[in-house]
Amino acid sequence: MNYYLLFKSLHLISVISWMAGLLYLPRIFVYHAQNNDEIQIKEVFKVMERKLYLYIMTPAMILSWIFGLLLIHSIGFQQLGQTWMVLKIVFVLFLTVYHFYLGNILNQFKVDQNNRSHKFYRFINEIPTVLLILIVFVVIFKPL
Repeated sequence: MNYYLLFKSLHLISVISWMAGLLYLPRIFVYHAQNNDEIQIKEVFKVMERKLYLYIMTPAMILSWIFGLLLIHSIGFQQLGQTWMVLKIVFVLFLTVYHFYLGNILNQFKVDQNNRSHKFYRFINEIPTVLLILIVFVVIFKPL
């Protein structure tokens, strides 16, 4: 069995799942912030946010890291010295920090302490898209 292709497939599946959550959770925050005065709607958003973050996004992030590290192990740790790999890891670290930042926002909504507008969440919703584009181009073209 070709473990490299197995790890690569599982890495891509995990990353796609993680990215879906990173793109969707801030969108839920937009609607949550717009309906913060509606008690029933607000409680529905809290459940959606919590389940998305805990049951989909976080396991997908962990699996993305695990399979990514297994891929690096498969191709050799000397690849860590290449500029494209360093850039990819930096961008993935930014995505990971962003993931935990969303978790912090989720906790603020959980205790009804959100003080940001829906426009703020529309803006931060673009962060994972930019990072995804950078990661894909760095991995495909391997610049430098």
